[in-house]
Amino acid sequence: MYRFSNTVIGFLNLFTLLGSIPIIGGGLWLAKNSTTCEGFLQTPLLVIGFIVLIISLAGFIGACFNVTWALWVYLFVMLLLIGSLLSLTIFGFIVTSNGGGVNVSGRVYKEYRLEDYSAWLKKRVQNPQYWRTIRSCILGSATCSKLASWTPLDYLERDMSPIQSGCCKPPTSCNYAPGVMLTQEADCFKWNNAPNILCYECDSCKAGVLENMRRDWHKLSVLNVVVLIFLISIYAIGCCAFKNSKRSESDYPYGENRMRKVRPRWDYYWWRWWYDRRDQLY
Repeated sequence: MYRFSNTVIGFLNLFTLLGSIPIIGGGLWLAKNSTTCEGFLQTPLLVIGFIVLIISLAGFIGACFNVTWALWVYLFVMLLLIGSLLSLTIFGFIVTSNGGGVNVSGRVYKEYRLEDYSAWLKKRVQNPQYWRTIRSCILGSATCSKLASWTPLDYLERDMSPIQSGCCKPPTSCNYAPGVMLTQEADCFKWNNAPNILCYECDSCKAGVLENMRRDWHKLSVLNVVVLIFLISIYAIGCCAFKNSKRSESDYPYGENRMRKVRPRWDYYWWRWWYDRRDQLY
């Protein structure tokens, strides 16, 4: 078991050590690239990459060279990572439990309402500074320009992404016919045909962004469950390697009795005195 556990954890940490390089590289690339909407992922990617790098390095050194303190650090940080990932997974399931959009009569696509999402997600998109960043990302991605060539029939038969549904057109219920006086949604009055305005300030656009985030979080939560199972397995093997490393530092091989002396029980001498003198007494 000594050879098996240390060899396995050494190879696993070598693989995760090499795997941390593209994670860190991807985070650095996102940090320099301001034209993509994935910029908000750069900090988590960098943090995860460096944590994996440090844990893998400590675990690899500890398992291959029997450095007990390195294995202790490895197990401690791994335990913190498992706890943090578990908390993140639970939090992700909670904040993404609402939403999903509503069906539109006679349409394939769905429309999204800001009030259907959790307060934590709504607070993010209602931050003006954060929303300006997201708005510039959507403009830079040319998401709405893909709908410029659509015919009225396309709007009836083709599906849209959440961002296209919320940001690139007014709500379907809006009526812009001249002379029509109807009570309409507030987003109907925020719509503008200008390519750089459209419905980017509409609540439906913010809801579409949240729906996109909600779907990404669901995918991430499923991935987190798989990673948690993997990390818990590695942690169990690491505990075994730590135990074997502690044993290898002593002078006793596995299975040998390590007791040098045992302190006699309180009545040992009394029974010994009685046993030696019982022939004289009787």
